[in-house]
Amino acid sequence: MSLQAVILAAGEGTRLRPLTQNRPKALIPVANKPIIEHTILSLLEAGIRDIIVVVGYRKEQVMRHLARLSLPVMIVRQPEQLGTAHALLCARDRIAGDALVLPGDNYIDPDSIRDIARVRNSLLYTTHRQPSNFGVVTIEGDAITSITEKPVLASRMTVSCGVYHLGSDVLDRITRPSLSEAIDDEIRRGTKINAIKAHSWQDAIYPWDLLTMNDRLLPFISPDRSGIISSSVVMQGKISIGTGTRIGPGTVITGPVIIGEDCTIGPHVVVEPGTSIGSRVRIEPFSVVRRSILMDDAVIAPHCSISGSVIGEGCTLGEYTSAHYAGGFIAFDDSAIRASCGVIMGNGVFCKPSVLFENTIVGNEVIIEGRTDLRFSCTRIPDKTRVM
Repeated sequence: MSLQAVILAAGEGTRLRPLTQNRPKALIPVANKPIIEHTILSLLEAGIRDIIVVVGYRKEQVMRHLARLSLPVMIVRQPEQLGTAHALLCARDRIAGDALVLPGDNYIDPDSIRDIARVRNSLLYTTHRQPSNFGVVTIEGDAITSITEKPVLASRMTVSCGVYHLGSDVLDRITRPSLSEAIDDEIRRGTKINAIKAHSWQDAIYPWDLLTMNDRLLPFISPDRSGIISSSVVMQGKISIGTGTRIGPGTVITGPVIIGEDCTIGPHVVVEPGTSIGSRVRIEPFSVVRRSILMDDAVIAPHCSISGSVIGEGCTLGEYTSAHYAGGFIAFDDSAIRASCGVIMGNGVFCKPSVLFENTIVGNEVIIEGRTDLRFSCTRIPDKTRVM
């Protein structure tokens, strides 16, 4: 019997707001594909074709997207978001034997999947500079000896990737809402959980982490030069350009870069490495975009400079808008989180000309107008705010 995969895609991803206000985290586009699609493609490349996807938050969006892909997946609904183990148990009746369990909002490479698929009762781990955001694991020899979920002070940088190969007997004993807690119970019961080191894995806890995920995925794009490209365009590196896209004269594109369908780029635009541009995006003359994600239907006016940023769907940035990397702290809930980005914009933002963003989060449907030469630094602007 072939190993079944269960992708947990029921969560919301609240720390990625405003980008998850109107979509689940698993559907955020990175390298012009939703994160969950990268996970499914890695499974298929690793030879696993029996795939169950557990959906919950904004489940209709995930179901519609998966239906369009014509990929071999079965859908299971989690009626309430009560934890990762609860999501897995929602699919228990569809699992015939052992299961490979993966998050639908992380990138996992095919080689890591192949490695963990070979070893029953195992966990994929890696090291991370911010271990307190994850389940911190202790390893002795080739076995996991403990998992501590999101400790305030982590004593090590070894973390769980949230990817498990679980035997049917372990699946039958799960009672906790959290998978990491359930596996820690198994370890204390005496079950050996094998430690498998990941080759390539990336999660996005906060919005600026999407840029790192984008960096990791862009080198794997398939080069494609569709569309209408002016003879004076200069292109270097791995570049994918979708059908219907027009690249104007004097434009310079340095890969890895992916550009979607029906875009208008240029003339005299510079697109630098680490940039993903969605479909129907317009970048007007003399603008520069570097290491950024521009989602569908965004408009970048002339003379803009956008760096280290995520621009949501349908945003319009006025002339001379600048978004530059800066470090500092941004308010999140009742705490302040260290961040480094230009601007993170939700959907449908309208920005007047001559605005400077540094390390700023702008909510959905925000309108920025009023006086000239506005500057936002280490700032968070709530949804539907009107800045005068």
